[in-house]
Amino acid sequence: MDYESLASEYMEVMYRMRGRNAQKHVSDSVNGENFVLSYISEHEGNVIPSDISNAMGTTSARIAAALNSLEGKGLILRRIDLEDRRRILIDLTDAGREQVHKQNQMRMSFITNMLKYLGEDDAKEYIRIMKKLADKSPEDFI
Repeated sequence: MDYESLASEYMEVMYRMRGRNAQKHVSDSVNGENFVLSYISEHEGNVIPSDISNAMGTTSARIAAALNSLEGKGLILRRIDLEDRRRILIDLTDAGREQVHKQNQMRMSFITNMLKYLGEDDAKEYIRIMKKLADKSPEDFI
């Protein structure tokens, strides 16, 4: 099998898809402010900024900027941890919980429709391949 030709074809397809923003739509839903909101939602008020930073693999400055933006939009609240007054805990507001719910619905609708378009056999194969790739780190392919 000529894997280099397949790699070239893969790059061509990825270039075409980039212009359509299909993958960006899914990616945006699990990155940035959306990721921060989802993370806080999953951990129900016991979140400190460094937890988010570690989970995202980004700097504390970026998390601080995201938190400032989310707070300005009324989606999160910051409060002092009563057990350790040096720590700031992050909670979702009702509007933040609603935003997480909406983003989850939009993400599921998009992915469901994409998989329906592929059809049953291709959708199952796509998920099988994604799982296989998820078991490896990028460094495994260098």
